[in-house]
Amino acid sequence: MTDEQPISRRAAREAARGKGAPTTPPAVDADAAPAAAKTPGGIGALLRRHPVAWIVGASAVAFALLGTGAVFAGAAWASRDQRAAVSTPEPSAAPERPLPAELASATRLRTCSIAPQAADPRLGGLVGTVVRTDTGESLFDRSGAAPAPTSSAMKVLTAAAAISRLGPDFQVTTSVYEGSSPGTIVLVGRGDATLSALPAGQESFYPGAPKLQTLAETTIANYRAKYPDIPIARVVLDAGYWNANDRWDETWDRGELTRGTLSEVTALQVDGDRSDPRAAVSERSNDPVGRAGSAFIEALRDADVDGDIVAEDVTTIAGSAVGTTTLAEVKSQPIRNWISQMLLANDHTLAEMLARIVSRESDMGGSAASLQGAITGALLSWEIPSDGVTIRDGSGVSAGDAVPPQVMTALMRKVLGGEGGLDVVRGVLPVAGKSGTLVDRFTGDNTEGRDNVTGAAGSLSGASTLSGWFTAADGAQYAFSFTAVAEGLKASDARAALDTLTIAALRCGDNLSNN
Repeated sequence: MTDEQPISRRAAREAARGKGAPTTPPAVDADAAPAAAKTPGGIGALLRRHPVAWIVGASAVAFALLGTGAVFAGAAWASRDQRAAVSTPEPSAAPERPLPAELASATRLRTCSIAPQAADPRLGGLVGTVVRTDTGESLFDRSGAAPAPTSSAMKVLTAAAAISRLGPDFQVTTSVYEGSSPGTIVLVGRGDATLSALPAGQESFYPGAPKLQTLAETTIANYRAKYPDIPIARVVLDAGYWNANDRWDETWDRGELTRGTLSEVTALQVDGDRSDPRAAVSERSNDPVGRAGSAFIEALRDADVDGDIVAEDVTTIAGSAVGTTTLAEVKSQPIRNWISQMLLANDHTLAEMLARIVSRESDMGGSAASLQGAITGALLSWEIPSDGVTIRDGSGVSAGDAVPPQVMTALMRKVLGGEGGLDVVRGVLPVAGKSGTLVDRFTGDNTEGRDNVTGAAGSLSGASTLSGWFTAADGAQYAFSFTAVAEGLKASDARAALDTLTIAALRCGDNLSNN
């Protein structure tokens, strides 16, 4: 056992580093036996004394240090600057995009312009439209929704209204009734202006019209059978199918009477109140009812071959029928014939009669004021819009009439299609170069329109119009309505410019541009 003092760990560390107080070798007793040499102290001595234990321990410490370093290194690596991990959501199905019920078709770029013709100064201010009749597609529009004067094109609206409300086979009846007492008879008119005073075998301007002579002969025969000993001394003239005083529109020129283009609008008249029953244009009177009464008295005398039924002093008086016993009646030709005569001859009187009858048969009274509702209401049968439409008469003589080109074009499209009896109208509209108001139109450079353009034309002071349809070179048909409007418009120049404009549209066909 050594007497060496145990060394503390601190002392060992300091000794290993060469620190601490210097040591003096212990004193040696010279007389003592030589002592064993002392083992040096410090870590080296410990290693020498316990080599295995130190190796094992050192290895353990080294392993621990290596492990600790690995942990810290791993932590440092893990904590390096990087984006935080983001969880990726499960992909979801993209919502379906809504699709339109019908995919829009490509819009055709049309390049054929009629702008130069539309800007012709002879037209003043132009309003008009052109549409394809098969699709209704509008190709050209210049203020097409704006109300415009119609002139004689109004007759097409009147004709269509008559087809709708009356039907093409409707006939107008003129009757003779017994009066309130024997010796009195009543002549009742219901708007048949074609009733003719010409005798059998002679035709008036309205071929095939009923004869006043037929009415008189039947009246005499039936009256004689019932009252052989009581002469007819008084004839009551009943023109009250509509108000007999509602016979002239304030916007009309009274010169129409003397120029012979229009009669007063009375429910009782003969031969359109013409002075010459055979002439299209013939002076009219200021009393068509009285003229009809005088003609009937003359026909009664001709029928009374024995001279015992018509009193020598027979008189006429305005009034109303009170009895219901019919002595005689005649019927007009079917309305389809009136429509033909009205449109081909541009007959103002027939147009006014038709319009009033449409009103009466629509339970609107037959007044001029009722025509707005009667005609626009009738056109609803073909879904013709009435926006912007103003109707003062059935002929278009009034400057107060107004119909937007879009409405007129829509009607022409229906007429061309012949819907609901409108084939009657289609078959009698004037054709360029052949008939009616278009017989002398489309000449010179515009001859392509002859025997092609079909429609109605007319002029008023400050307005000229042309509406109808044509077939283009591409084989398609197009409905159109053009109106030239200007103060001091010269009708002949405007008509020529309208023809040129129409032919320009015809040549463009489906390539017609709205530019």
